[in-house]
Amino acid sequence: MEARAMRYLFRWGATCTLIGAVITMPTGIAAPPSTVVSTTSQQQLATQIDTQIDQPRFASASWGISVVSLDNGHTLYTRNADRLLQPASTAKLYTAAFVLDTLGPDYRVPTQLIAIGSVEHGRLNGSLMLHGMGDPTLGTPGTNSDWADQLATQLAANGVHEVHGDLIADDSYFEGPPIGSGWEARDLQSWFAVPASALSVQENVADLTISPTGIGGTASLMFDPPGSMPHVINRIVTGTRNDINLYRAPGDSTLYAFGTIAQRSEPQNFKLAIVDPAWFAGTLLREALSRHGIHVDGSVRVQHWPQQSAADPDKGTVVAQVLSPPVMEVLSRGLKRSQNLYLQNLLQIAGVKQKVAAEQAGDPDAGFLSSEAWGTRAMHELLNHIGISPDTAQMEEGAGLSRQDLATPNAMVRLLTYLASQPYGNDLRDALPNAGVDGTLEFRMRDTPAMGNVHAKTGSMTYVRCMVGYVTTASGEHLAFAIMLNNYVQDADEPSPSRNLDAIVELLAAYHGHG
Repeated sequence: MEARAMRYLFRWGATCTLIGAVITMPTGIAAPPSTVVSTTSQQQLATQIDTQIDQPRFASASWGISVVSLDNGHTLYTRNADRLLQPASTAKLYTAAFVLDTLGPDYRVPTQLIAIGSVEHGRLNGSLMLHGMGDPTLGTPGTNSDWADQLATQLAANGVHEVHGDLIADDSYFEGPPIGSGWEARDLQSWFAVPASALSVQENVADLTISPTGIGGTASLMFDPPGSMPHVINRIVTGTRNDINLYRAPGDSTLYAFGTIAQRSEPQNFKLAIVDPAWFAGTLLREALSRHGIHVDGSVRVQHWPQQSAADPDKGTVVAQVLSPPVMEVLSRGLKRSQNLYLQNLLQIAGVKQKVAAEQAGDPDAGFLSSEAWGTRAMHELLNHIGISPDTAQMEEGAGLSRQDLATPNAMVRLLTYLASQPYGNDLRDALPNAGVDGTLEFRMRDTPAMGNVHAKTGSMTYVRCMVGYVTTASGEHLAFAIMLNNYVQDADEPSPSRNLDAIVELLAAYHGHG
């Protein structure tokens, strides 16, 4: 998910603030159609692109552009193509390459129920562990939305009807903090920077609806799913204007809601990060077990890194399991929507595999490395193999949320060239947002030569706009492009710089020349 800072504006000029968070701008707004003038020479194309980026409003900003033919390797256009810039969510393409190289497109991520103890006459004499291994799609529509009932059904089919012990929700498969390196503290309570947990459920997001009551009365707070935010202090009073404030300190589980909501206001909706996804997954599973007639004597408790493991999943018996969709499908879901959780989890899953391979080879790294660090280290080894050196690309997490992620446009295009040459190249291209059709490009470049033609990953953060992907020109030439804009401060009356990125891509799609 791509982050852009703003303040919500409601009726009568009232405001609502999510303190310590970044809120995304609405994405469902179509840009006005543009008239694209077709060109036949490379010089004409360069002049048209220069016209877009040399406007006075970009005088203090940094552009970086690289456009290369996949058919013959010829460079059609370049501007600051070796300058390191923040890639925002286009960094997800580096993660995708690493994950596909490490896990393969067909790998499915398991989530397991493990019996810690013996089963006698339908009774488990010990604890039952819900062991997460990083599936970011658990509990989402179109996949295992009924995951808890599936596990309960399998457990009952294996003859277990009573658990004489606790239900342990275990997300210690990932070693390291649940937030990515370089993620900003102010983002962490928002829906696009949720904890990257090995036991993630319903994308680790809670919907909050705040509704007015009578004047002077405490506002109504409703969470969906219920129970997803266990500690809430509600001090929002119904008044004459909207001034809603939500705050949760980094690392704290208590959400503070304070301010006012207008009595005549429509209900106000927010998306927040679930504080402890593993605990919430455990409560959902316990409810499912009860529905299937399985009684748990003990309580729901969690097992997080770096706590000392009270129960070792490797010493138990797998009694039920659900699998994620194939990795390529998970990547498609993550890339189309720019879903940060999906890419950060996949990076760590691949990182765990790298650690296990190193240990089996008798060559573990000296000292502790987090699952994320194992992943990024192996990612850079792959990039070196591709020909992308550390001085042209530096990734420290998997989603592109870190301001310390850096890449040059030329490095991005080299990555695209590598991806296009792989057996999964066509599938990955189709996994990217399609201009005017779906994903983060659904409402962009409609009714232009780019519509249905351009497959590209977008990237948006405060002061950053990027687009990296593939386009076929009007003459049938296949291009890889990277367009990166950094350090652009937009005045309130200026058009979005995304419109300029779109215009450049539209020029490439309408180009009748050859590289």
